[in-house]
Amino acid sequence: MKQVIQSYKNGKITLEDVPAPAVKAGGLLVHNVASLISAGTEKLMIEMGRKSLVGKARARPDLVRQAWAKAQKEGFVSVFKEAMNRLDEPVPLGYSAAGMVREVGAGVNGYQPGDRVAVMGAGFASHAELLWVPENLCVPIPAGVDFEAAAFGMLGCIALHGVREAGLTLGEKALVIGLGLLGLLTVQLLASQGCRVIGVDLDRRRCDLARELGADLALVPGQENVEEAVANCTGGLGADAVLIVSAGQDNRPILLAEAVARERARLVLVGVADLSLTRKTFWEKELRFSVSRASGPGSLAPLYEAKGFDYPVGYVRWTERRNLSAFLDLIAQGKMKLERLITHRFDINNALQAYDLILKNQEPYIGVLLTYPEPDQPGAAGKPVPVGTPFLSTSFALPSRRSLGLIGGGMFTRNILLPALKKLPGLELARAATTTGVSAHQIAKKYGFAQASTNYREILQDSAIGSVLITTRHNSHAELVLEALAAGKNVFVEKPLCLTEEDLNRIISAYDGARLLMVGFNRRYSPMAMNLKAALANRTTPLVMTFRVNAGYIPLDQWVHDPQVGGGRLLGEVCHFIDFLGYMADSPAVRVSAAAISGEMGKYIPEDNLTLTLNFQDGSLGTILYTAKGSKTFSRERFEVYCEDSVGVIEDFRQIHIIQGGHRQTVRKLSMDMGYANELRAFFLDHWEPAAAARLFSSYANSTQATLKALESLRTRQPVPIS
Repeated sequence: MKQVIQSYKNGKITLEDVPAPAVKAGGLLVHNVASLISAGTEKLMIEMGRKSLVGKARARPDLVRQAWAKAQKEGFVSVFKEAMNRLDEPVPLGYSAAGMVREVGAGVNGYQPGDRVAVMGAGFASHAELLWVPENLCVPIPAGVDFEAAAFGMLGCIALHGVREAGLTLGEKALVIGLGLLGLLTVQLLASQGCRVIGVDLDRRRCDLARELGADLALVPGQENVEEAVANCTGGLGADAVLIVSAGQDNRPILLAEAVARERARLVLVGVADLSLTRKTFWEKELRFSVSRASGPGSLAPLYEAKGFDYPVGYVRWTERRNLSAFLDLIAQGKMKLERLITHRFDINNALQAYDLILKNQEPYIGVLLTYPEPDQPGAAGKPVPVGTPFLSTSFALPSRRSLGLIGGGMFTRNILLPALKKLPGLELARAATTTGVSAHQIAKKYGFAQASTNYREILQDSAIGSVLITTRHNSHAELVLEALAAGKNVFVEKPLCLTEEDLNRIISAYDGARLLMVGFNRRYSPMAMNLKAALANRTTPLVMTFRVNAGYIPLDQWVHDPQVGGGRLLGEVCHFIDFLGYMADSPAVRVSAAAISGEMGKYIPEDNLTLTLNFQDGSLGTILYTAKGSKTFSRERFEVYCEDSVGVIEDFRQIHIIQGGHRQTVRKLSMDMGYANELRAFFLDHWEPAAAARLFSSYANSTQATLKALESLRTRQPVPIS
């Protein structure tokens, strides 16, 4: 299918053929009929992408500070490479569209194929022929409203939420600064609720259109005295509220809003402006200022948008979905004159011409629509679309470990694993499957996979593929491993192996030793770890080990904390350090005891701030201190091991000290080497005897069981044996 994509690295806009999305639980697969280009927002995104690296850094000093702090711990080379990979990620443009339901995902009620729907949301309602959209970002289109009008939905929600934030009532007077698409929608909404509206814009034609659409007055700064006109219109009181709907980089709109507002007025920023406020004016008038966030409560909230949790109407009357429904009702009632806002229409095949029009200001524009063939028209994507998209013709011999299918393509995969994978010789990169066509397309194109897909089962069903690399979110690991083993594949799965003992037992039962199964416990493959273990190889007594992890705080609404998705940081990350202790001891863990913080914890949770004590079969003892309460500017990881007048220390996998027999050896590296390249090399290139593969899997299973038992110990407050 065709989709409009921006490269953030250089700002280039392209129309790409990408794999179509698959229907998923909790949402709808929608055939797009019309999508609206949000000219202001998308133009700013594109212009940001076109800035030089220095220009991007100046625009986002907060990110530069984060990168600097990370580089001091991990090394500048690795952080720079990661930053370049992030900049190279494609961005699907568009967030407001309308179309027809093609398939209904599991758990979604009230829709059926053929229904007309308005859809919204960045990353969902893109400029693409087919869209998968979560249920909370979809609303049925009322009778009498066509697809083109419904495609204004997200922009209408943004304007409507801004009006609600202003708190205006019948008869009050509002000033709207900026009469582009969003400003003209705002004018109509204010007029429809009985407010007197004054518009301000630098373009006389937009001012004329604003008056036609309900503004009592529309002024051009510099040609007319806006402050005088507002004073005359309001009896010398000033505006009750000012909505700043323009998009710019200076604070002139803010200064104008301060000047024309009455005492205790409300100022609402809906667009983009420099937030340099004048304290004296705000103090004298006791003004209130707020920034309107997108389309209403639920915006940017993962539980609401992605997982379908709604807010009770008695407590949150206007969520973004309810705003969308209300806006469509206003269209149906004839209170929104959207046909006057549509200045251009482009077929999706000519989408790049639409962006030329906007970016080069070739002629005046307001509402620019992209249109798509309806399902019953020739060339429409109404019939099933092949999911795999070939990039080059490839034939494989008998399946081997070096013929690879990738399932998953998140930031870790793209920034860490794929660059390391690309350096390995002799691999045949067969297919890359991710949940979105854009990411699958980009990964295949950048790293040389023969095909891109949104259906991972195409990989499992391909008899020419011998190995599967699984890097999806944690809750899917177990099922994907079981499916891949059943399909006869060698499996490399990122940690954790699974989230429950039931799933671990299923995997143990399914693993017959005929294939290689590795888990992404990469630290054991670090050169420093292997060197230290070799230095202690001749020991005859148990080890005493400690691993301190200054993990850093992660907000609680992130998916890693979701017990059904990420499983929490103990299962999702502490497993790394449990496995590392087992690797260094070269012995299975037999008992674990866990303790966590308690009492008044503030924003911190127990599972992120804990200590573990592990006993190993050979008598070795290991402790892990894991905390989210430390400073990110301090060292993240420090491992210490004590054995027979010997000491070993690894600091952030950049520095190692080995003290033996009175001699001290120190090695420092410019960047972290946490073993990613070595573990991939071991999986794809090393020779594995079945017995060695079985021993490796046994150690991974023990590390996983120890992690699950650590969670049990944390909850029971008792030591737990590990079988």
